[in-house]
Amino acid sequence: MPGLLLFAVAGFAASLVDGALGMGFGPTSSSILLISGLAPTAVSASVNLAKVATGVVAALSHWRFYNLDRGLVINLAVPGCVGAIAGVTVLASIEGATLRPYLAMMLTVIGARILVRFARPFQARKHHLSPPDARGKRMLIYDQRGVSAAAFVGGITNGMIGAWGPVVTPFLLHRGVRPNYAIGCANTAEVAVAATASFSLIASLGRGGFNGAVVMAMLIGGVIAAPVAAWFIRKVPPRPVGLAVAALLLLTNARELAAWAGLSSSPWMWAIYLSIVAIVVIAFVGWRSPRGVSSASATSS
Repeated sequence: MPGLLLFAVAGFAASLVDGALGMGFGPTSSSILLISGLAPTAVSASVNLAKVATGVVAALSHWRFYNLDRGLVINLAVPGCVGAIAGVTVLASIEGATLRPYLAMMLTVIGARILVRFARPFQARKHHLSPPDARGKRMLIYDQRGVSAAAFVGGITNGMIGAWGPVVTPFLLHRGVRPNYAIGCANTAEVAVAATASFSLIASLGRGGFNGAVVMAMLIGGVIAAPVAAWFIRKVPPRPVGLAVAALLLLTNARELAAWAGLSSSPWMWAIYLSIVAIVVIAFVGWRSPRGVSSASATSS
């Protein structure tokens, strides 16, 4: 029961983060599940199955509010699914104990990326839609260079640690995609990518590769978090939330990396933890939001 409670907390925290920032479900829940002792393959399968369920709801919501561009969703989903299969293949082929420090390293890199992203506000480039066609539809105009490559890399990280949004969404914003389309299309394509990753793991490992109780506990925690996230995003600025998520990823994966590097003694660990806290605090107080940058743009990646 205490273990299932931890998994429910992981689902709650991940959904809260994802609802507030538009990304972070996979890295947040993966970090919590990995420190609980769950095997990396079980972590990936559980996280991705939970993401499929929550992602369908998100995709329907984005479709309802016209935040989707079919062409961009396809351009993300196809290479993303291929990348997911590649990531799952690596995950299933290497012993869990051997893979753990490398997964911790990937999660640390994702945490550092989120830290940099929210250390100072980001304003997307100018963006626009095409003139309406005969049916009144308008196409999204953006710089398409590198989108497939970013989706492929995002698929690999998603297959291994459930990290899709922190890789793909900021890239789309830098390519001039409108924030609502960047989040909507990335979240919708993520359903296909997460489904590919989870079902590939189940096919290669069998049903023993994941625990249904873990998935259910995460989903229950995520459902409870949904209305809290809706309230949370209206009351709390996105920047401190993003920095808190970065701190969580960096702190929860520090011990695994320190042990791998032979620095797991108490003095070293205290020094590492204090250094991470100091960096996050400096990131929080070191920059001030320039005038004209809205909180909406801060949440967009």
